[in-house]
Amino acid sequence: MSDERTANLLGALSLTLTDRLTEETQMRAERGAAAPAALISVGAAPGDSIDALSRTIGLTHSATVRLIDRLARDGLVERRSGADARSVSLYLTPHGAARRRGILQGRREVLTDALSPLSPQEQVLLTRLMETLLGALTQDRQDADHICRLCDEDACPQDRCPVECAVAKPHPKP
Repeated sequence: MSDERTANLLGALSLTLTDRLTEETQMRAERGAAAPAALISVGAAPGDSIDALSRTIGLTHSATVRLIDRLARDGLVERRSGADARSVSLYLTPHGAARRRGILQGRREVLTDALSPLSPQEQVLLTRLMETLLGALTQDRQDADHICRLCDEDACPQDRCPVECAVAKPHPKP
């Protein structure tokens, strides 16, 4: 059973980290809130469609098209022919890949700084707890893609990712 203080502390911690991550990733993306997630997602899944990106980052199709238009004008993303005449595949340009690396580096710095007060043993325990929580919060593929839209897949390979593992083995909804 969750106690109210623990839940409140988790909320405050989540909000603080979200604020810091948002500020850092937006600054490094040199664009608004959706740009970092778009660059990370396109880099993680090159060739995906605008529809797939739209679902991952949680924007409408038209808002995603406008975002991709801006990123393409900035020389960060390129469109290529998709699987059929109606679809477009998205890829990062070399400049976009460099921007993506910068965003992930900034994210890593914010999170490493947040974890620095914890001992190595406390970090191991926190890792286990976060794996449990993330696995329980993941309901399906779309949910997994959305949860991991800013993740560094090199730091958390799919075979060890609790979100990916949760999608691989279905579990009952809460």
